[in-house]
Amino acid sequence: MSAEIDLPAYLERIGHVGPTAPTLATLAALVKAHAAAIPFENLDPLIGRTPALDLAGLQRKLVHGGRGGYCFEHNLLLSHVLRALGYAVRGLAARVTWNQPEGHVGPRSHMLLHVVLDGQPHLVDVGFGGMTLTGVLRLVVDEAQPTPHGPFRLREDGGYFLMQAQVRGEWRGLYRFDLAEQIQPDYEVSNYFLSTHPASHFRTGLMAARTLPDRQLALADRRFAIHHLGGDTERHVLDSTDALRRVLAHEFEIAVPADPELTAALDCLQR
Repeated sequence: MSAEIDLPAYLERIGHVGPTAPTLATLAALVKAHAAAIPFENLDPLIGRTPALDLAGLQRKLVHGGRGGYCFEHNLLLSHVLRALGYAVRGLAARVTWNQPEGHVGPRSHMLLHVVLDGQPHLVDVGFGGMTLTGVLRLVVDEAQPTPHGPFRLREDGGYFLMQAQVRGEWRGLYRFDLAEQIQPDYEVSNYFLSTHPASHFRTGLMAARTLPDRQLALADRRFAIHHLGGDTERHVLDSTDALRRVLAHEFEIAVPADPELTAALDCLQR
């Protein structure tokens, strides 16, 4: 018997107590709450463990287990929630350009969601780490659109859409995508590659992110940053594995597994 989405448990997990009718306002509230409550993290891929993408596995880890995940986990979980609430949802795939050299063409390694509301297409993405989209974008090009954490826009780019975010006054590219629908097996292939290939950046370093209403938290290996919305950035270096575990548990609210393999991986992070 296939699993069913546990909507009450999900809504409790993200702290959403408002309406659930399939409207733009509900969608925006769910996206913002999801990004604040469920962190981005790669603890499983860091030790070569492939995250489960079936609904039972997603709920066990992200809803009931106090964990976070990366793009496939976040956006697949949200897609199940949105369909159960009556939204028309399709999965898309993107080639990441963030922090890549000009002209770089990578695989379709990122997932985002296409949601139709009142006949109009919108985009949702709760799984892009420190640059996670905390609002809902209309699928229109060359128009800056506000979100709770700064403006985003779409550009036309050689037959693709380019997602951009405004960072310190400059437009930065995040990823390119088209509107070809992706289904579960497409994500399973990318998920396996990203979580097991020795060259995957999810295998070679620790990442965590969480986007709260007044600040954004980011962890890259031992470098912990707190970006205050509209203000300064605090930066800390976490010298010990105990310090890493404390920050993961108390700042990112991750139920960090007591796993010897994970402890060894954290010990080995570059100081």
